[in-house]
Amino acid sequence: MSLIDSGKRTIGEFEVGPLGFGCWRFTNEKLDVARAVLETALDLGMNLIDTADVYGFDWGGQGFGENERLLGNLIADSPNLRGRMVLATKGGITPPVPYDSGAQYLTQAVHDSLSRLAVEFVDLFMIHRPDMYTHPEEVAGTLTTLREAGKVREFGVSNFAPSQTDALQKYLDFPLVTDQMEYSLAHLDPMRDGTLDRCMREGVTPMPWSPLAGGSLATGEGLDPELVAKMDELAERENVNRATLAVAFVLAHPSRPVPLLGTQSPNRLEEQAAAVNVTLNREDVYSLFQLSDGQPLP
Repeated sequence: MSLIDSGKRTIGEFEVGPLGFGCWRFTNEKLDVARAVLETALDLGMNLIDTADVYGFDWGGQGFGENERLLGNLIADSPNLRGRMVLATKGGITPPVPYDSGAQYLTQAVHDSLSRLAVEFVDLFMIHRPDMYTHPEEVAGTLTTLREAGKVREFGVSNFAPSQTDALQKYLDFPLVTDQMEYSLAHLDPMRDGTLDRCMREGVTPMPWSPLAGGSLATGEGLDPELVAKMDELAERENVNRATLAVAFVLAHPSRPVPLLGTQSPNRLEEQAAAVNVTLNREDVYSLFQLSDGQPLP
């Protein structure tokens, strides 16, 4: 029996597919090419579209806010796209400060994102990284005001330690519904630091970023040869490629995560979408886990 649950996930009032589309690399200046990638993701059931105001600042982008602006141009050009997606964005990274979750900045950040995205509200907004010099009570007050103003429907966090998430949740009268973290076969920390445990305890949906570990899990570069060999063995058994197998490993966690796929190739999106149909059992995932860890479990 497979550990992978291919069913829908719940994010507050919204229902999303088991895979999402991440816009960090969504830097294409050609609208028709960008539209093809986005529509492929939506057609494959990746209705959770995740972006951030800082996307475009690097990875070949044209500057802060540009990836939101590109997505907004597509929505403005084809308004029907908005109804097909659960639209998520993030804010709070302010190069070179680097972080600001103060009330004034965060409020303006949300309004700026809405303008770039050409929408009146976003379905989900996440604090991109914790600002250790803003009290969580102030952050909670800002989020509450934005929610009451109808600018954001649901809220979550990104790259927070469980204790930081707990501190913010204490001052909110509504639940944080998502937790975005780096999690992959090459980065197992969320399984040990309490992040995924908290998600399961509180009913929060994890949104792992970089499920291919920056591509290394697809290429095998820098990985233990025994891990690569095991991945290839399982991939051949399941008739998928190594990248798809890596996404399947993330999906196998019982927290029912929504891994964010960032490829800008429609063909690779189609390949990786097949991860929901992969069969991985306990023996498979523990073999992969121990090879990634470099040591047997006690």
